[in-house]
Amino acid sequence: MESDRTAEAEEKIVSVDLGDRSYPIHIVSSATGRFAAAVKKSISDLSHAVLICDQAVAALGESLREQLQPEVDRIDSIEVPSGEPSKSVQQFEALLEWMLQSGADRKSVVFAVGGGVIGDLAGYVAASFARGVRFVQIPTTLLAMVDSSVGGKTGINLSGAKNMVGAFWQPELVWIDTEAMKTLPDRSYLSGLAEVVKYGVIDDAEFFDCLERDAEALVRRDEDALRFAIARSCQSKASVVGEDERETSGRRAILNYGHTFAHAIEATAGYGALLHGEAVSIGMQMAATLAVRLGLCQPSLLERQTDLLKRCQLPITFPAADVDAMLPVMMRDKKVAHGKLRFILPSEIGRVDLVGDVDPVLVREAIQSHR
Repeated sequence: MESDRTAEAEEKIVSVDLGDRSYPIHIVSSATGRFAAAVKKSISDLSHAVLICDQAVAALGESLREQLQPEVDRIDSIEVPSGEPSKSVQQFEALLEWMLQSGADRKSVVFAVGGGVIGDLAGYVAASFARGVRFVQIPTTLLAMVDSSVGGKTGINLSGAKNMVGAFWQPELVWIDTEAMKTLPDRSYLSGLAEVVKYGVIDDAEFFDCLERDAEALVRRDEDALRFAIARSCQSKASVVGEDERETSGRRAILNYGHTFAHAIEATAGYGALLHGEAVSIGMQMAATLAVRLGLCQPSLLERQTDLLKRCQLPITFPAADVDAMLPVMMRDKKVAHGKLRFILPSEIGRVDLVGDVDPVLVREAIQSHR
């Protein structure tokens, strides 16, 4: 693993291969001077930049604006309140109106600067304004870097359902600079490790082994370990997205491991009670427990996953879980077919499958096991 990290020390570029909509993911550390050049390489005719920035990283947004200034005729920027409540119909409408007032048109390029909330929201704005304008993802949280910024899923929440409204809309490029995470609160940073662990469980047993060896290095934000983990996670997601961009074959559904439970936790606990990665960590535990009870995997898989999540300082239980409230939310999950619950469940480390017609009694027991 050390030799792998050395080779990736300066910059790693992962490609998302989608034909004429392919795009690069740049993974760098403290590479401020190279941002504008990377943008110009992917968007040679950039003339109007529209920056939609999380209030929490306003200083970074201003820095990016200054870097783009010499390359762009016009830049408009706006700050959006931090947190999941901003992924709303109201905020979506307000941003569309602002873009209209800013004179945006089909040549404008949206830059989403922030965590997953801003990436999803600004991406959906880009997908919708003038029936679609180009956009760039600049994730500033670990969770967004390894998950929501890659793959083209954009969207907003309804009051009782997370990510129920949205569109598939691929960015022109993703710019990941680990420098952005230096001031990230511990809780937010650690939340992102849940999605990193997810990739090991669903697609990459060797990567899971690496995470077991280096969990403590990741927790302390070791730059080499971090770049390696981000690159490997992005490679896994890029591969899955390349095979099934719009979830038509079922392959992309594996990325939702733990998320059916997690989204139900978030919706019933109230958005913001748990960070998304925290809910995913608990959701993966519930999913693995369900898999064990269905006889799909050995108990040792759950044991290894539990140990790794705990070493990453992630929660594995949610005492306030309301089973009666969660089940109706889960029935609205996009993987439900003909009124039957379906889950992404592991058979071994590195492999998961879509399992249908799961007995709700067993689902209840899985939830209760992690209260």
